[in-house]
Formats: sequence, structure tokens, C-alpha cells
Amino acid sequence: MAASFEQKQKIRNIVLTHAHLDHIAGLPLFIDDLFASLTEPIRIYAESEVIEVLERDIFNWDIYPRFSALSNENGAVLEYKPFEKGKEFCVGDLRFTATGVNHKVPAVGFLVSDAQTSLAISSDTAEMNEFWEVVNNAERIDSLLIECAFPNELRDLARVSHHLTPDGLKSEIAKFKHKNCPIYVINLKPMYREEIIAQLENLQIENLQVLQVGKVYNW
Repeated sequence: MAASFEQKQKIRNIVLTHAHLDHIAGLPLFIDDLFASLTEPIRIYAESEVIEVLERDIFNWDIYPRFSALSNENGAVLEYKPFEKGKEFCVGDLRFTATGVNHKVPAVGFLVSDAQTSLAISSDTAEMNEFWEVVNNAERIDSLLIECAFPNELRDLARVSHHLTPDGLKSEIAKFKHKNCPIYVINLKPMYREEIIAQLENLQIENLQVLQVGKVYNW
């Protein structure tokens, strides 16, 4: 939704963590906008369960066209690329390894690396163990991106929706073994953003900062 016209001309690979609406809402219109001009398909990398949800609930002809069954004059416009947890796959120059997290629906986090840098991204999650096992076993992690969706006073809502609060985030960070690694907080619910930031600052977690909207990061 936020991509500029120039960015839309370059984006052809999309990697999904899960199928919740805030993660896939822009996808149908993104493909629709590019449909006639595509000279190669949009490639969606996702777990098989996520692809099934997209085909059943979004690209089902009732909500939106099934782009996987359509072509333009240059060929297919949408191609699914299923991946499995624990098995590395490549997207351009990047290597991805998906690992299980703890969300309300099938969801994964990722290790993402190239020849110089390795990142870990939690995606949406509550308390988790598999993710930390994979991340802590990695030879190096240059940056950790981890969610914190709700303020502490909404811990009950966070628990039932499988998200983290600042207090929950602090407990999770204690499991992280790469101690000098920069930590970036992501997925703050916009309505509670300032409140969450204030609570995180009070915790004084070492090497932690909130990822800034609109800022370009180079790792």
C-alpha cells in the first residue's frame, strides 16, 4: 500500500510470514495495478497453509480474482513459491530460513542473510522457543527485529491474540544469546505506539530501539 510507483515497478518477490489481513491486505490491489504491465509473475513465498488461505479466502473469485489462474500477454502474473520451516530458500541474493513462532494462526519468523549480514525477524508472536533455538544457534546475528504490539495494561488482549507487550518482550529478550546485537522493535499497534515506546524506554533494555517509520535502514 505504501510502495511508490517506482518501487512497484521493481518489486516482484513477496515473502509472507502469515495470512492475517494487516500482512496481506495490499496484495490483491498491488497485483491488480501491475497486471497488464507484468513481464514476469509476482512471486509469493509462503508456507503451504498460508497459500491455501490466500486461494480460499482472498483470490477466490468472490473476494478478488484468482490471479494464479490468469495470464496477461506475457504469461502468468502470479506464482506461488511454498517453503518449509527449517529449510533454506533463496530470493534474489538473499537466503531465508523460516522458523516457527507463536501466533494465533500458522506463522513464521525468518533468518535473512546475504554474504555480509544476517538478520532475525520474529513476525507476530507471543512467547516462543523454536525461534530462539534457531537464532541462538546461528553463527552471527547482526540485527534482531522483534514485535511488541500492545502496552502492558492490555496484556490480556495480547495473550489471547498471541502478541507481546513491553514486559513480555523483556522476558523474550532474556532468551537471546547474541548479547551485543542491535534490537529493533516492530509491529507496534499505531493507537498505542507512544505508550509502548514510553514503557520500553522505562525498561532500559540494552541495545534496543524502536524501528522508525519511513527511515531507510542499511545492515
